[in-house]
Amino acid sequence: MSAAPSETCEIPLQGRPPSRCNGSIQPGKPADGSAMGCSPESFGGFEESTQRSPVTVTLAPGLRIGAGEPCLVIAEIGQNHQGDIRIAEKLIRVAKEAGAGCAKLQKRSLPDGFTSRVLRTPYDSPNSWGETYEAHKRHLEFTEEQVRHLRDYAWNEVGIPLIATPMDIPSADLLQRLDAPFFKIGSGDTNNFLLLDHVASFGKPMLVSTGMQSMETVRAVYELLKDRVPLVLLQCTSAYPSPAEAVNLNVLRTYQREFPEAIIGYSGHELGMVATLGAVAMGAKVVERHITLDKTWKGSDHEVSLEPRELTRLVESIREMEACFGDGVKRIVPCEWGTKVKLGKTVVSSRFIPAGTVLQNQHLSIKVAQEDGVLPENYQMVVGRVLGRDLEPDMSIKEEYLK
Repeated sequence: MSAAPSETCEIPLQGRPPSRCNGSIQPGKPADGSAMGCSPESFGGFEESTQRSPVTVTLAPGLRIGAGEPCLVIAEIGQNHQGDIRIAEKLIRVAKEAGAGCAKLQKRSLPDGFTSRVLRTPYDSPNSWGETYEAHKRHLEFTEEQVRHLRDYAWNEVGIPLIATPMDIPSADLLQRLDAPFFKIGSGDTNNFLLLDHVASFGKPMLVSTGMQSMETVRAVYELLKDRVPLVLLQCTSAYPSPAEAVNLNVLRTYQREFPEAIIGYSGHELGMVATLGAVAMGAKVVERHITLDKTWKGSDHEVSLEPRELTRLVESIREMEACFGDGVKRIVPCEWGTKVKLGKTVVSSRFIPAGTVLQNQHLSIKVAQEDGVLPENYQMVVGRVLGRDLEPDMSIKEEYLK
């Protein structure tokens, strides 16, 4: 056994994030560390500067995903703001403080997303914010100016990108006017090829959730978008909450195999964090989870959302998991040497052996010893050799003792 060069475990790992990484890629700070103002105006010229390859995508200035990059955690505010812009601001701060890389809203134009009959329907659900479905949904919608305010607040005051999911073409146009750096398409519109085609015309990265969709539809989406925009496909199960047996994380492997030009990720609606962490372990480079200030609030999404401490724990767990991935090269790492010195075994004499003995199995044993000797994997190299000196029982057999 060799002397230990070190008993610490601080070793460089390719692709490992810095110690205690908070999970966010700082807006306004490009990957090369050069200065950049953290403001919506920094999106200027983004369409021309978008970088794309089969394994990496630049979503916004300084925000990259894909091979060698940490998993992007998207904190989905959705409509958990309850229609209150101050709650939305607080949730944006929660996302940043927890270490998420991006916060997200939803945007709808009600007449363009619902028939008049649906909007007129009485809505007496415990989660209702109005007497009709239209009144309920309108209570939860922010105006263009409010969305602009939240975008500016997120970038200028909090320091995190804010995007939104457009549920219809007018909402997509609104977000484009607000210089959205990239777009997220919800599962309900994954087969809405008119919307997909329209958003793709902006030339910006698109993240597409695939809940409620067949594999045939996902293939069609991939073919529609892969040559037009940087594409991220998210495995998703649109059930609130999603039972474990319906999450189907192995779809991630299917997507990785079938869609080589897309980044693969996961949008989760499960209770807890196990499925999300499992997705990261299986290679998801983007994960999305709903967030809330209180799971007991009125609204169907709160139950499956993460509260601030849970979001923090999720991001920290993802970063710890990424550190565990390492570089794939098997080696003795420095933090193992103390244990190796203490517990590592060597070839020793099983009895008194006089010099000149041709060593056989009955002369040898493998034990933990105080002195270094021939390693156990070289045991057979000792058998048949001539011993050059007397050995007492339990003495380490060293190469220099052999002829």
